[in-house]
Amino acid sequence: MRPEPATEGRLGPRFAAPLAVASGVFALDQTTKLLVRTHLGLHESIPVFDGFMNVVYARNPGAAFSLLADAPAWFRAPFFVGITAIAIVVVLYALARMPPEDRLMRLALGAVLGGALGNLLDRLVYGEVIDFIDVYWRSHHWPAFNVADSSITVAVTAVIVQSLFLGSSESRPTSTSHGPPS
Repeated sequence: MRPEPATEGRLGPRFAAPLAVASGVFALDQTTKLLVRTHLGLHESIPVFDGFMNVVYARNPGAAFSLLADAPAWFRAPFFVGITAIAIVVVLYALARMPPEDRLMRLALGAVLGGALGNLLDRLVYGEVIDFIDVYWRSHHWPAFNVADSSITVAVTAVIVQSLFLGSSESRPTSTSHGPPS
């Protein structure tokens, strides 16, 4: 049996796929927000699927569903930046501790990381998050959201599904290959 190289199992291999997902989510999020900012006026709306979805330029000073949007700016800005920073550290810590076999969980955490970074950049640059996806039915509109929000939602759903129905890699049987006896 040969010894493993000193770098094996370190940060590089553990972070490669999740950081690739995070980078892709971040790039798509920022690109779509740039397109909305440069092609639409604030609160301008373009129908995409009549009766179901519009692209709208909206700004959200609060969290999901405009939570705390009416809180004073002196509280809101440091609070959301701090919470996001803590979430990013927790995700990176979880990735560092997670077995490489937990592929779905690692990719999902990469999507959470990319979404968190996309919305964090908005908060740091604009003091609020740019939202542009407006889903509705008749006169009932879901709060506007963006690619970062969608990524976080899908990723958290994947984490919950894996946790509830698939279990962790530690509880799943693994196939091991044993060579012939020496």
